Amino acid sequence: MTQPATRRTVLATGAGAIALGCVGCGAENGGEATSTPSASSASASSPAAQEAATGGKALAKTSDIPEGGGKVFKQEKVVVTQPKKGDFKAFSAICTHQGCTVNAVADGTIDCPCHGSRFRIDDGSVAHGPATRPLPKRSIKVDGKSIHLA
Repeated sequence: MTQPATRRTVLATGAGAIALGCVGCGAENGGEATSTPSASSASASSPAAQEAATGGKALAKTSDIPEGGGKVFKQEKVVVTQPKKGDFKAFSAICTHQGCTVNAVADGTIDCPCHGSRFRIDDGSVAHGPATRPLPKRSIKVDGKSIHLA
């Protein structure tokens, strides 16, 4: 007669199977995984190589951001503004009141559609509540005529 399996034997058996199933799972470089793409996997003109060279994902051209205004990038959850010519700023697009995504930049403010909070385009500070905290700053890099997430 066989004994019923205990939790300990099931776990031990499962761990052994996982270990055996993973023989040879290490990276090509002796088991050390790296996140840096090899030269053969990313050419100098690929988007990944360009992002690595400039510090982050390309968001827009500088000409896409109006002077005295800005643009909301919903997917990236960031808003980029240009309060003065050539002076680009970036902030989280998530309203500090209740977490809605801001949807517009107009008349010198970044506007939230949920409860009417507005934030100044030059520093993200609250221009009109109910929000009481400014939008957090985000890092960007202007490289020539391109704006990238940093």
